[in-house]
This record gives sequence, C-alpha cells and structure tokens, in this order.
Amino acid sequence: MQYFFDVFMIPLQVVIIFFTVYYFFISWFGLFGKKKEVKIYDASKTFALLVCAHNEAAVIAPLIQNLQELNYKSELYDIFVVADNCSDNTAEVARKAGALVMERFSEGDRGKGFAMDWFFERLFKMERHYDAVCVFDADNLVHPNFLREMNSRLCHGERLIQGYLDSKNPNDTWVSGVFSISFWIVNHVWHLAKYNMGLCCCLGGTGMCLETGLLKRYGWGATCLTEDMEFTMKAMMEGIPTTWAHDAIVYDEKPLTFAAAWKQRLRWAQGRFDVSNRFFPLMLKKAIKEKSIMMLDCTVNLIQPYFLMLSTFFVFCNWIYEFVPFYHNIIYVILPLQVWTVIGIGQYIFPVTVLWKIRASLRSWLYLLLYPIFIYSWIPITALGFLRRHDHYWTHTIHTRNIEFSEIVVPEDQVHDGPRQVDFKK
Repeated sequence: MQYFFDVFMIPLQVVIIFFTVYYFFISWFGLFGKKKEVKIYDASKTFALLVCAHNEAAVIAPLIQNLQELNYKSELYDIFVVADNCSDNTAEVARKAGALVMERFSEGDRGKGFAMDWFFERLFKMERHYDAVCVFDADNLVHPNFLREMNSRLCHGERLIQGYLDSKNPNDTWVSGVFSISFWIVNHVWHLAKYNMGLCCCLGGTGMCLETGLLKRYGWGATCLTEDMEFTMKAMMEGIPTTWAHDAIVYDEKPLTFAAAWKQRLRWAQGRFDVSNRFFPLMLKKAIKEKSIMMLDCTVNLIQPYFLMLSTFFVFCNWIYEFVPFYHNIIYVILPLQVWTVIGIGQYIFPVTVLWKIRASLRSWLYLLLYPIFIYSWIPITALGFLRRHDHYWTHTIHTRNIEFSEIVVPEDQVHDGPRQVDFKK
C-alpha cells in the first residue's frame, strides 16, 4: 500500500524540499544591506505621477500636497488623478488640491488596471512627453526623495522599477501592525534579496516607476485583480525585469480590521492564480529555451500559491503519518535533521533581523507575537482564492487614515542607510 501512495507522496516531498531550500537560500541575500550603486541626482527625467482613485475623497488631498513638495524640480513632473467611477467628490477634492484630473466612467471595465490602461491611451496623445510614469494609490504618502531615486535608476538604464513599500499606519491596530511587518519582511528577504542576486523583482501596485517607451511599445493591458504582477510577467516575457529601488519609499495605508485584510488578500490570491495559470506555461517554455535563470525564478514565483496549498496538504498527511505510515518519508533522507533545524531557526531569524534593521518600535515587536496569525491565515485565503480564481470581480478597499506627510517623523539617515520605521508626531 505504501508504494501506491509513494507515486504521489515522493514527488510531493521533493517539491517541498526544493521550495523550502529555495526560499531559505534567497532570503539571506536581503538581510545584510543592498548592493553598491552610484546614484545620479542631477534631475533630468520627466515624470507623470498617476493616482487612480475610486471614492477616495477622504485621503487624496494630503497625497497631492505631498507630491507637490517632493525634492525634485516641479517643472519636471505633473500630477494626474483618474477619478475612476466615483460616486463621491474625489474629482473635486483632487482638482482643488492642484492635480490634473480626468474622470472615467465604465459599467463593465472596473478596477485599477482598466483605469491605468484608459489613462495611458490619453497620456500618449498629449503634447508633453514624459520619460516615465510613477503610479501611486490615493491613500499613500511619498518620501520627498522618491523621484530623485527613480531618476537615478532611469539614468542607469532601468526601465521597470518598484519602490520600497512602507507603512503609513503601523501602530493603528494589531492588524495594521502585522500587515506592516509582513511588508517590511517581504521588502528585505524577497525584493531586496532578489535585486542583490540579479533576479527579477515584482511590481507592488503602488510606488511603481514605468518607463514611457516601454509602455508605448508593449502597451499596459494588465487588467486582472493583480495587475501589477500581470505586467511584471508580461514585461519579463519580453526580457525586461523589474528592479528594486530600496531608497524610493512609499508609505501605504494598511487595513485596520481582520475582515478588511482578509478581503484584500483574497483579491490578491485570486489574481495570483489567474496570472499563474496564464503565464506559467509560457514562462517555463521560454526559460528552458533561453536557458534563463531569471525566467526560471519567475516560474517558481508564479506557482508559489500552489506550493502553499501543497505544503499544507503535506503537513496534514504528515500528521496522519504519525499514526499510520502510509508512504515512505524521504524528507530526512535528502536533508538531515541538522539542516532542517537550521532552516527552522531561520524562520525566526529573518523577521527579527528585519525589525532590528528598521529600528522597529516596541509596539511592532509586540505585534510580532501575533504575526503567525497573519501568516497562517494565508492558508484558507489561498484555498478560497483557488476556488474563486475565475472570478474577476474587483472590490474596493476603503481608506480612512487621513494624515499629512508633515505628521510623519522621518529619520534623517533614512535614504542613506536604508528605510527605517517612522513614527507619527504626537
């Protein structure tokens, strides 16, 4: 009977071992700083700053004010707001704050990806040419040096760039606290690590910089529930990787309640399965044909949701195995117990190291105790996302944290020594 189950269980164990070692290996490259770079701060590139806003009247004005005060020549950038299917006065508030506002109404094509596609069509017909488009969410606040950092990256030839996604409200609730911790960890042990290794990073929806020439040539066309990942893979299929700007910082509003966090992450899970199903076969074929490590890495990233489901299934099988050994366990045959012990310890070292690096507040250290709740809740969310992977209905995340950038105390060394957790003025 064991041999019957081994047909499935042995390959499954090989997959589990591969992914575990793969993630563990990559993570180390993001813990000890970023690779050296020569920064070009002479402002030369022009930018269109895009904010797609759906009923964001409560939070959009501080962002526009913030963008108007960036440490960059004002004549080199313009601020555009697409008031997308709004039923409130978002357009009026944004226009009064000083943005160039376009209003879009569509019964069928709803969501940020469609709004961006709509904007780009109009942008390319304008008299003024912009070297790049930077995309922000309406609830964001942006570090004053953001455009300086993106200008430098563009001058070095990078074409698709993701900025550091920080948190604007890490201390509001335990949910926003653990959500913030997850972003800090991913920033370091995933994005920064991959950039340091010369691999492709992934767009994050906001804080993105897209070269205009790239958009004109290939079009946006990313309209699924995770349009950022969709365009990452679309560009990678053309040999254009997404890079990581660790010092270009955006402060994003994290959900305040578990229900809101669940809803947002479910949308991400649905979108990831959608992108995976469409791009994995094409990416794998191209990676093998071109013998590209970077593309092979992208294929691994694409099937990460499936790996989570398989690893959860294996944990369940392993629990049964303790009572009824119904397959041959090769986990400790391939890797000895000592190696698994080191990997297990690493799962605690990574978050602790990241919080230490960003000089996290005492409250964030306390929230770290609740972080496992956030991590393990991904299991049912991913399973539900798989069941709903064909549902493309876009849902809006409500934002309410209306603060100005002047209310954030940013350490003077933030850009020079890497991002630090910020505090709010009392």
